[in-house]
Amino acid sequence: MNHRHEQRLARVFVELADTLIDEFDIIEFLNMLVERCVELLDVAAAGVVLSDQQGGLRMAAASSERARLVELFAVQADDGPCLDCVRTGLPVSSANLADDGDRWPRFVLAAREAGFSATHAVPMRLRQTVIGALNLLDTESNGVDEISVNLGQALADVATIGVLQHRAIDDNAILTRQLQTALNSRIVIEQAKGVLSAHADVDMQTAFVALRGYSRSNNLRLSDVARMVAEGEADIDAIVAHKQVSPHGQALH
Repeated sequence: MNHRHEQRLARVFVELADTLIDEFDIIEFLNMLVERCVELLDVAAAGVVLSDQQGGLRMAAASSERARLVELFAVQADDGPCLDCVRTGLPVSSANLADDGDRWPRFVLAAREAGFSATHAVPMRLRQTVIGALNLLDTESNGVDEISVNLGQALADVATIGVLQHRAIDDNAILTRQLQTALNSRIVIEQAKGVLSAHADVDMQTAFVALRGYSRSNNLRLSDVARMVAEGEADIDAIVAHKQVSPHGQALH
């Protein structure tokens, strides 16, 4: 690991730990987590699932549209490494998904169709509290390397502490309500992406880039802008104007 990479990693840890701000938004925070995983680790994509109020799991964030669809399918099909990871509180991996069709028949099919060949899910937990899982996905069938796994777990740990420390949450009922609010915001974000996609004739990933770019440029919460779009109260053309992407498919900051 070179010096520049070490400096970048240190800045990301500080970034993830800094949740004590008035406008803290869990969904924006988790999107930052998965984006940083792709930037810093040797993986192709990353996704996060969170526990909901009913004891189930919901897709909360993903670094790409392919990863989002895979994690969404896993939750809907009740099948995959993230689900096993949350239920056991332990890391779950597959070095080659082609060998694990019996283990996760539906997840493996969806992941391989999306171009992923390996996975490693790490728990988002603090002591006995497991709030979700971070799934690292790769396109190579030789597994996620050990350095990426260890750093991924460290990032997940810091992110979990950040979520749990926000507003000094020490009441499980309060935590559950806050996480449920975040998951509800995710639904609104998906609705807004659909509106932008249809209006501008762009794919869902580009729609999300535009939505997030507009939010950041105007110092607004992502969930608030998404709600305005979904309710027909936003300037759609102004938002779509922020749809620039880099050659690697990431939003230009």
